[in-house]
Amino acid sequence: MFKIRHFCLAFFLTLSALAQTVAPSQETLFLQANRQFDTQAYAKAVVLYEQVLNDNAASLPQKQQARMNTAYAYSQLGDNAKAESFYREVVAEQPLVGSLIIHYLNYAKVLANNGKMAESQQFFERYNKAKTADNQEANSGAYTKKRITYRLDYLAINSPEAEFSPAFYREGLVYVSGKAASSVSSESPQKGYLDLFYVANRNEIKAISTLNPDGSEAAAVNNKTNSASRTPRMLGGDAYTRPTSNDSKTMGVYKTYGLDNQNAGGGAAPKPGKPGSFSKELNTKYHEGPVSFSADGSRIIFTRNNFNEGRKGQSVENDIKLKLYTAQWGNGDWTNTQELPFNSDEYSTAHPALSKDGLLLYFVSDMPGGVGGKDLYVSQWDGSNWGRPLNMGREINSKSDEVFPFFDERGNLYFSTSGRRGGLGALDIFYAVLSKDGTKVIDIIHLDAPINSKADDFGIVTDADRSTGYFSSNRRAGDDDVYRFTRESSLYECRDLTLRVLDNETMQPLDSAVITIRTRASAETSKELITDENGRAHLCLASDNDFIFTVSKTNFLNNTIGFSTRYLTDDKPTRLEVGLTKPTMILDTLVEEAKPEPIVEKEPEWAEPQDQTKPRIRGTVTGFVDKKPLRGVVVKLINGCTNKVEQSMKTGADGQYDFIPKYADKCDYTVNHISYLYATNIVKIKKSTKKSPSKVVTNDIGLLKEGDVVQLDEIRYDDGKWNIRKDAARVLDNLVSIMRKYPMLKAEVISHTDTRGEALVNMSLSQKRADAAIAYISSKGIAKTRLKASGMGENQPINGCVDGVICTEGEYQRNRRTEFKVVSVK
Repeated sequence: MFKIRHFCLAFFLTLSALAQTVAPSQETLFLQANRQFDTQAYAKAVVLYEQVLNDNAASLPQKQQARMNTAYAYSQLGDNAKAESFYREVVAEQPLVGSLIIHYLNYAKVLANNGKMAESQQFFERYNKAKTADNQEANSGAYTKKRITYRLDYLAINSPEAEFSPAFYREGLVYVSGKAASSVSSESPQKGYLDLFYVANRNEIKAISTLNPDGSEAAAVNNKTNSASRTPRMLGGDAYTRPTSNDSKTMGVYKTYGLDNQNAGGGAAPKPGKPGSFSKELNTKYHEGPVSFSADGSRIIFTRNNFNEGRKGQSVENDIKLKLYTAQWGNGDWTNTQELPFNSDEYSTAHPALSKDGLLLYFVSDMPGGVGGKDLYVSQWDGSNWGRPLNMGREINSKSDEVFPFFDERGNLYFSTSGRRGGLGALDIFYAVLSKDGTKVIDIIHLDAPINSKADDFGIVTDADRSTGYFSSNRRAGDDDVYRFTRESSLYECRDLTLRVLDNETMQPLDSAVITIRTRASAETSKELITDENGRAHLCLASDNDFIFTVSKTNFLNNTIGFSTRYLTDDKPTRLEVGLTKPTMILDTLVEEAKPEPIVEKEPEWAEPQDQTKPRIRGTVTGFVDKKPLRGVVVKLINGCTNKVEQSMKTGADGQYDFIPKYADKCDYTVNHISYLYATNIVKIKKSTKKSPSKVVTNDIGLLKEGDVVQLDEIRYDDGKWNIRKDAARVLDNLVSIMRKYPMLKAEVISHTDTRGEALVNMSLSQKRADAAIAYISSKGIAKTRLKASGMGENQPINGCVDGVICTEGEYQRNRRTEFKVVSVK
């Protein structure tokens, strides 16, 4: 997916001239907009940026950056029309130079998404020309995003009728077609029906034409003679063609296609690269397709109208729905055709997609209880039967239709929908990154032009690296056609990287640190970035390269680290934290201003006793989970009257600290517990009074670190339910307290079930329970952005109570647990 990042923005924020030419209130608004943009909260960012643009007091550099960021934000929100409008203003202001030329590339992509291919090509060329003019091809290319490019071929198997939904079968290609009806069933009032066709060797399929970057068609290299009678056409001119099978409002109601029994398993074999009827057994007088095959090709699951063994079925409304069937290969054709157990006369099941191991079946249905019209479902094979279908949830299903799934070798689930942001037109192709068990959606990514267009694009099949494949589209004048695509660039455009620079001792972010970047193969500097007020800098690194970062700041020792983008298996953002250390002769400037006592190790036990008559604050710092004392934690005593650090110390081997506040009877105090690996803990202590029962305040603290898993007291639910009961609320209130105590902490709430019942039902139930827990916690004022809900079902038992093992109720209860996992602490 084309996700262009803004590696140049942090540089703008550090310009001293910018800080001097803007009023403080406006600067705050501008920085707020940048923060929202940095965290990808694009909807909030555009509101703030547009306020900046409408304010006459805003400086010219601010407005330029606001316009660029607004344009990109709108493209990420799926509003390419507004993105184009803002980018047009950006490029009209003045030529872009240096690192800003990346916006030529951004604009080119937006234009392509809007179907303006010729103009898009101009800005791609301007981007490449600007790189050459600024002599940045060698260096800037190491950290700028590269465009993913594909060649599209229009294939000779297409006809004036519909061809769509290709599927790999052995070395060949099976697809659905309604071509050339030679005989029409007397039972059907419709002209055409869809059958399965097959080309035995897909490498022999010839291309009639190739689609150029500007949208025109050129003669294909492998078949020049076929192009003479065709006039080159611009893409996007026929975005809305007459409805075809994939446009049907009610699944199973197809129009205008004739019955095709041509070469139904008999007759002369087709010529190389030419299609023939796939199966005499499977092709009937009703619709067949789409299909999916097991990895070894011995099993097929296919879509067909509610028709089997010479009988047709109808719903109570007299509609003929779609059903899923399975068959085995044997005796030269497909035999033993059977319905899948979750079919119904009252709703459709269609569009199958088998996982590589054959244990999961994804399909489309409009069965009751779904999210929208047609939803994606998954069913699990238990060795003898398909289990009850599980709706894939709102993470992937929308109020519109999700159709034509395909499961690739890497475990990604491709599908088409018109119901998601970021689409270019009608049906667009997306893919979902799934969890290891294949039932949970982790992320959803849109495929950009030229695979997607303003027309319907659907039914993709491809390899794990998307190096080549086939898909269907009605972008060309006429009906649905099958296209072949070949990737001509790297799959992963770049690695989005956020570097955060911290003080190793205090773990506080360091602004204005200089990050020097160079490639490992070259000693020349490629780029210099400066961290913002949060210690962060952003950039995007090209794939297949090695990098060296040198981080420097006044009064700190330099730190050098390496980073590689070779062998990437995803295009997810990465975050690196780099710590800087002060030389031993430099004082701690963070506490110098308040002139506190120096940081010292806790006094050894043989030291002289301190004054026991004065109020004091003491405690022990341990790990939250293992309860072991923590050494080296910086504990700061902050005077609430002055808001300055009064005393600081580090814990010794026993994790203890001890303070004698100077103004305990006059001021409140705050105790900060700071450690490199642990979440900062802040405790407020009220001033002592004459009524205070003791002059010693004991403040024992457990610190949480990233990866800690805390098992909560049992959260009980009613059988098969997920609503939060009063007893469960009390347990979750403790979690709310933890989240408030650690304001920077982000966490995952994980729900587990025991192994009784169906695995997919347990998975769904545990996810709903985790979601309910998150909803309760957020209702107490904890931001949802700090929380993630994960339902693990029965997949992670902590004892031997697995399927087939009889356990006591107490043993089952141990597995019915809710856990709190620390995701990040800073």
